[in-house]
Amino acid sequence: MGPLVHYIRQDKDFQATVSGLREYLREQLVVGLSGTARMVYLAALHEEVDRPVLLVTHNLNQAQKAVEDLQELLPKEKVLLYPANELITTEIALASHESLGERVDVLSKLTQGFSGIIVVPFSGLRKFFPPHQQFSHAHVTLKVGQEYQMDQLIEKLVANGYERVEKVERIGEYSVRGGLIDLYPVTFSNPIRIEWFDDEVDSIRPFSIVDQRSFDKWLQVCIPPARELFATEQTLQEASLRVQQLLDERLLEVKDSELKRKLSEEIQFDIERLKNGTMFTGIYKYISQIYPQAESLFDYLPRETVVVFDELTRIIENARQMEREEGEWQTALLKQGEFLPSLKISLTYDELMLRCPYQRLYLTLFMRQITGIQPQKITQFICKGMQQFHGQMHVLKGEWDRLEKANYRVIFYASSEERMERLERVLADYGMEVVRTQSGEATNVRATVRVGTLQNGFEMSGVRLAVITESEVFTNKQRRMRRVSKLDHAEKIKDYQELKPGDYVVHVNHGIGRYAGIVTLSVGGLQKDYLHVQYAGNDKLYVPVEQIDQIQKYVGSEERAPRVYSLGGSEWSKVKNKVRSSVEDIAQDLIELYAKRQQAKGHSFNDDTPYQKEFESLFPYEETPDQLRSIVEIKGDMEQIQPMDRLLCGDVGYGKTEVAIRAAFKATMEGKQVALLVPTTILAQQHFETFRERFADFPVKISVLSRFRTRKEQKVTIDGLSKGEIDIVIGTHRLLSKDVVFRDLGLLIIDEEQRFGVKHKEKIKQLKHNIDVLTLTATPIPRTLHMAMMGVRDLSVIETPPENRFPVQTYVLEYSGALVREAIERELARDGQVYFLYNQVHNIDQIADQVRLLVPEARVVVAHGQMPETELEKVMLDFLDGEYDVLVSTTIIETGVDIPNVNTLIIYDADKMGLSQLYQLRGRVGRSNRIAYAYFTYQRDKVLSETAEKRLQAIKEFTELGSGFKIAMRDLSIRGAGNLLGAEQHGHIASVGFELYSQMLKEAVRELQGKKEEHTEFEPQIDLTVNAYLPTEYIHDEEQKIELYKKIRSVRLLQEVKDLEEEIEDRFGDLPEAVQNLIRLARIRAYAIQYRIESIEQKEHDIILKVEASQSNQINGQQLFRIAQSFPGRVRLSSGQSIGITFKTKGMPVRAALEMVEQFLIQYESVPKRKGAVQNATAK
Repeated sequence: MGPLVHYIRQDKDFQATVSGLREYLREQLVVGLSGTARMVYLAALHEEVDRPVLLVTHNLNQAQKAVEDLQELLPKEKVLLYPANELITTEIALASHESLGERVDVLSKLTQGFSGIIVVPFSGLRKFFPPHQQFSHAHVTLKVGQEYQMDQLIEKLVANGYERVEKVERIGEYSVRGGLIDLYPVTFSNPIRIEWFDDEVDSIRPFSIVDQRSFDKWLQVCIPPARELFATEQTLQEASLRVQQLLDERLLEVKDSELKRKLSEEIQFDIERLKNGTMFTGIYKYISQIYPQAESLFDYLPRETVVVFDELTRIIENARQMEREEGEWQTALLKQGEFLPSLKISLTYDELMLRCPYQRLYLTLFMRQITGIQPQKITQFICKGMQQFHGQMHVLKGEWDRLEKANYRVIFYASSEERMERLERVLADYGMEVVRTQSGEATNVRATVRVGTLQNGFEMSGVRLAVITESEVFTNKQRRMRRVSKLDHAEKIKDYQELKPGDYVVHVNHGIGRYAGIVTLSVGGLQKDYLHVQYAGNDKLYVPVEQIDQIQKYVGSEERAPRVYSLGGSEWSKVKNKVRSSVEDIAQDLIELYAKRQQAKGHSFNDDTPYQKEFESLFPYEETPDQLRSIVEIKGDMEQIQPMDRLLCGDVGYGKTEVAIRAAFKATMEGKQVALLVPTTILAQQHFETFRERFADFPVKISVLSRFRTRKEQKVTIDGLSKGEIDIVIGTHRLLSKDVVFRDLGLLIIDEEQRFGVKHKEKIKQLKHNIDVLTLTATPIPRTLHMAMMGVRDLSVIETPPENRFPVQTYVLEYSGALVREAIERELARDGQVYFLYNQVHNIDQIADQVRLLVPEARVVVAHGQMPETELEKVMLDFLDGEYDVLVSTTIIETGVDIPNVNTLIIYDADKMGLSQLYQLRGRVGRSNRIAYAYFTYQRDKVLSETAEKRLQAIKEFTELGSGFKIAMRDLSIRGAGNLLGAEQHGHIASVGFELYSQMLKEAVRELQGKKEEHTEFEPQIDLTVNAYLPTEYIHDEEQKIELYKKIRSVRLLQEVKDLEEEIEDRFGDLPEAVQNLIRLARIRAYAIQYRIESIEQKEHDIILKVEASQSNQINGQQLFRIAQSFPGRVRLSSGQSIGITFKTKGMPVRAALEMVEQFLIQYESVPKRKGAVQNATAK
């Protein structure tokens, strides 16, 4: 973006403010710049004076826009955003960690002398921080080879707010295992593993959360604190004394006995926690007592910083509102006995201005009197925003001619190479010749086009410069790159199988029991790990870890616990047989359907046209890998002669619609018609808007058919369909009426088929005949079921969520009127809308009245499932059109409707809802490029029921995306399975558990397809008396033990054993003998699989190997004899139906005996006559 900065630096008005800074004028006013022009000016200023800049905006939304522009104009690392919480209430609530890393990063970089541009909303300036010296000292720098005691680091991590866990998965966590510390600093994209040798740092390695393996080596690392507010135990204890004194003084003042009681209870509890040196949610309100010398962001800045205020009048207005809100909030807390009048939690605007020792610039659009400032210089720019041309090229041409006459330099910006080509082509068609140039260079050419995304264009007469972005030319959205999130949700799905003591498990042969943990038992002098499972009537089952694959976690419905069986009864096998026969019926139906489709002939579409490429490049977001894969799969199906019947699954908002749109475009390019069938009128309307926007630049006629169209409009659409004048029709079940006839239907897209009734489903079946069908569903289909359906149902799954550039900020807190008002007012201030979720129909209207009282200026409307359908649809459409600000509704918003303008969600009594519901509801906000907020509230109530408490705990964990995801996945998986296989399967799934059900289905399908044999894997029997297990002192955490036992059980190749050994050593340190034995046994098993040795058994002092009979004639006897002789007196050979090899191990330590067997097996490679035999055996 160099040229813009380059041109503005030549402006005389610009140079006037620069000279003001160099003359050390304290305050200057800059008038006339707006939008992107303002950011270009700031970037130029930073480059020209080479000093740090702090830009203060009135809110977070404005700050984000500023950062996006500045990062286009300057190197990214020179621009930082401090994403402050805007609600003071949330400072003391349990908040999600997403933006915490960014905030700590800013403070960290400031203590290390950052000299670029920092953008902060005013709410971030008001906050108190620990003194910057303390923040700086909290950083720990470690180097390989340095002496630094491990305990010293642990002490420091605790003081810096890190939390100790068994396995590091989230930012701010650390774990200790032997001579290793794993930790996840909040500013890092991956956690790190530090290993010690005595007191010396031996290695520093980043590792992956997904497989816990390290992937690089670093020489040094600097570890920042895990929070903005942290303190040592001693500091917190000192603070407790100060708070105690304030409480005692307050109790003397208060006359009301009830308030006295509350104060003693609430504040005393916090004092105890401070005394114990623990950090807790809400500790922020004591910051002035923890750090009597607390500082603001101003105190962290270098002396030579220039502070720039963006529209000071709006900042002042916002500051006053925040001060008012905070006052009300404090008053409410004082009444509840949860606050002390002398606690100070933020700075006022006036206090801040007194504390600001830096040179200041005030940027404002209009010249106006601003109270409280005395600028020593005022500079006025003549600059105006670029108009919107809405694709009307002749209007743009008129503007072009005017600019040409006035000798302006014109720069067009497009957001990608493809879009730049398109823009250049369109401009040339209308006689506007532009030259393509690289983004960074300034040129003398009058009109150029470059790649870049700016918020908006502008015209600046001082330097005769006009900037026009593609969104002003065509009004389509600019393509935005996605921010890569630290959490990979697709990987998280796997984890919902984790086993914890207390979980229900399914043993294939014994049924459902309760898992009680891993126990190490000594049997016949040998130690071994077993999984302990409890059954009904105090029955106990100990399952050896090598049979771990016979046990699965029970995944059933969230609502009720499964039935636990007793050992040895016949009930379990009855249940299994019942489910098996039902599964076989399903498999039969699936296979017949699939075979029928394979024989049918449909239309085979051609390869993509150049138009398709252009159409796809106009998608305003970066596609996720899953989206791209699904698109390829669907187009592949369309190009086949057999009709497509593909199911596309993906959570709400994961980008299924775009995939469908591309398929529809492909069909229309060959003159085929497309029908999109949706369950509700509102969805029809929404899809219609989306399709219309995406197809705007192409000659495709789109129409909608639903109850909301007049009779006359419906007739026009129906005629258009039969004559072939309409290319794409979107409609509800009205599309299935007899009077709707297509001229040449080529693609049918069905959204949420399970929501249609039986009658409609029958009609859909008739319509499906011989045409391509794509069905979309939002309930996730779990991977195990997906695998079971392979070969009988074509599935495309989108598991990666698109990165909303800002994750949903989630808070869990007590319900209060002040919070609701603050949250709604804040959303309305940015022209957004709010969902207020209240799940009881009988008094939902009273709640809506409460909201109206709290925020009189808000237009509030109610929606619930018991309203007549037409009325409900009208309410939803009016809300969609922006007629209302707040929708007070029951959980009906869970399904389908997408309103990008809603970015605040308030849930009343969140503790009474299921996690999967909360997960889906939270997905309703954050659908646009703004930060979204979700407030999960619960009632002020001292006694929460135990289940509600657990659920709240889970929701609290759930504030970090990924963990609640697993729980939600569980419930949704079952729903997904029911939708795919029919609702009557729910009971069967619940009776045997999800995994076993999927397994049975897979087997039934394979058997009916005649594929049974090829899938049985060769499994040797190994029974050796050796201590081989994972000792508790080596791996303390049960979950990780189980994970490793599963891995050991699944390895079949030598290379896999080697990888696993490296992984265990990497994660847990040097292998003790019992673990080395475990790995050695895994290696021996891999050899046995490779050479088809069917058993390796220990009989007293002998170890006997038996080679499978089928291998006898493949063996080179001489070679085998030669190898045996190289172990004198130790190896004997015997022949018969199968070859036997006996190792005489009398007098040998166990380890030496195993080493001998292994050495023998290494040399055994030369024994089979045909190399192929070994290769085949190795294949998995």
